[in-house]
Amino acid sequence: MTLRRILPAVLACCAVLTACTSHSADGTSGGAPPTSAAATGTPSATASGPAGGDTADPSEPTGTGTGTGTGTAAASPAAPAPKRCRTSDLKASLGPDHPGAGQENFALVLTNRSPRTCSLYGFPGVAFVDGAGDTVTPDPERATDQPQQRVTLAPGADAWSALSYTDPAITGVTTVTPQALLVTPPDETTSLSVPWTGGKVSNTGKASVPRVSPLRPGSGA
Repeated sequence: MTLRRILPAVLACCAVLTACTSHSADGTSGGAPPTSAAATGTPSATASGPAGGDTADPSEPTGTGTGTGTGTAAASPAAPAPKRCRTSDLKASLGPDHPGAGQENFALVLTNRSPRTCSLYGFPGVAFVDGAGDTVTPDPERATDQPQQRVTLAPGADAWSALSYTDPAITGVTTVTPQALLVTPPDETTSLSVPWTGGKVSNTGKASVPRVSPLRPGSGA
């Protein structure tokens, strides 16, 4: 074979070898391996929670109260209010008159004579009666313009209501002299009898009508 025929064949083989070597070196063909999350440092789409794989336990409480979550302890329940004073727990009495500016002013006192603490709220019921227990005057008015308050009575403690009216001699109304007061504690139906020492009281309901205040702590002395 002559050189002129061999040389073209040799050159063609070299060209083929050069192309194969170049194609493999740059990695652009032949199918590159798939990129993994571990190789690139990209977190997996299914990962959750902090590093280390710890995830929140759905059974754990997330609010306040007991458990491992943060928060404040539940407040202690408030002590229950003392029970209402019943008529049988109380003793009634009438303080002395403190007249002034044409007014007669008495303290109507309720004393806790029981061994337990109890409470009163509101107005006492008051009725002027004769010796037979019959009412001899219209019912006293209530001072609804004065605030009511709950009064807690330890054994032996007092609550009082102001009983006041204009002197009937000033208004000129007809009068009667009651024998006693019937005092009914708030929310009770049984009354306590107190001797009346205040003299004449209007029996018309037109003027000099007695007025009682809400109960308040103390004896009114």
